Amino acid sequence: MFGRKTPDTPARDPLLGKPASFGIHRYVQGASNLFEENRLLKLAVVGLFGITAVLGMVIYTSNQNTRTVVVPFGAGGDLYVTGNRPSEAYLRMITRNIVSLSGTYSAYSADRQFQELLSIVHPSSYNSLRDGLNRLLDELADNPTLSIATYIRPDQPVTWTDREILVPVEKVRVIGGVIRKFRGNLRIRYAIDNGRFWLTALTEENFDAQPR
Repeated sequence: MFGRKTPDTPARDPLLGKPASFGIHRYVQGASNLFEENRLLKLAVVGLFGITAVLGMVIYTSNQNTRTVVVPFGAGGDLYVTGNRPSEAYLRMITRNIVSLSGTYSAYSADRQFQELLSIVHPSSYNSLRDGLNRLLDELADNPTLSIATYIRPDQPVTWTDREILVPVEKVRVIGGVIRKFRGNLRIRYAIDNGRFWLTALTEENFDAQPR
């Protein structure tokens, strides 16, 4: 009564009595709203992706610029690694250590020194360097009076890149009281991984005997 809709009264069509253009207008307007929502959603996704990319780059750059300070006991100077780039002082220190461990030894000290040297060898190069050092141990076993001393030459510069160090050296070989001197280069190849120095190759080049 009084115009109240009963449950049996059918819903009135909102387009009833409206011109045909009204329905088309509503459809176009709805489609436009839906398109606008989709566009905003796409913009939000693209924006989120961009923010993620920027944050990732910031974190990567921060990690690359993180400085790892390494100061051995009794040492001084700027010994550090920034990302994968060691300081010059760090390279000089590691160069002296490698030359000493690999180039100055006797039958008494060689095994201990070579084990220490192998502790910084990269796993990918470990077997080949170990085999080379074992051949030196075999030579020392056959010649117990043999001793080697290797020095970095002060008259020639040590040069390096981000992958290798070239060291001019003089080697003094003593066996049975006979002394011979050689000069050449020691090429040290290395890699820096997560702030750690890895030795990847160690070769002697252009060694010539010096006149007495």
